[in-house]
Amino acid sequence: MTEFRFAVEKDCALILTFIRMLAEYEKMTDEVVATEDLIREWVFEQKKAEVLFVCEGGREIGFALFFHNFSTFVGRAGLYLEDLFVLPEYRGKGYGRAILKKLARIAMERGCGRFEWCCLDWNQPSIDFYLSMGAVPMNEWTTYRLSGDSLRRLAEEP
Repeated sequence: MTEFRFAVEKDCALILTFIRMLAEYEKMTDEVVATEDLIREWVFEQKKAEVLFVCEGGREIGFALFFHNFSTFVGRAGLYLEDLFVLPEYRGKGYGRAILKKLARIAMERGCGRFEWCCLDWNQPSIDFYLSMGAVPMNEWTTYRLSGDSLRRLAEEP
């Protein structure tokens, strides 16, 4: 039986470990600037995100970090999955699907109208996995991002 538990503040180091493993898988380790203190502040003090662990035999083998967004068209909140990662030795055993199923149930329990996430274009195993569950790619939508100096410049415009 698949076990789940929500992260608590003492899990900041473990969350950061999973984030770093995900970044390594996505070939993005140089982009990780998160720290345990930042995770503590934003996840546990400001409550801007939640973390769910999937466990086997009491050991955390995967995680999902998610938060609520809002759809003006649907008129209610949605659940947005920022990160999902399962340790390599546990992949292909149904844990990823179990995490997504658990998050779908959370979304339904909370009255959310949508459950969304992004996937890197090159990550074909994940794309195939998501399609197999009935997820639909939003092909007509492109994600845009402001960060760092660009974000700062726009915010400081008169």
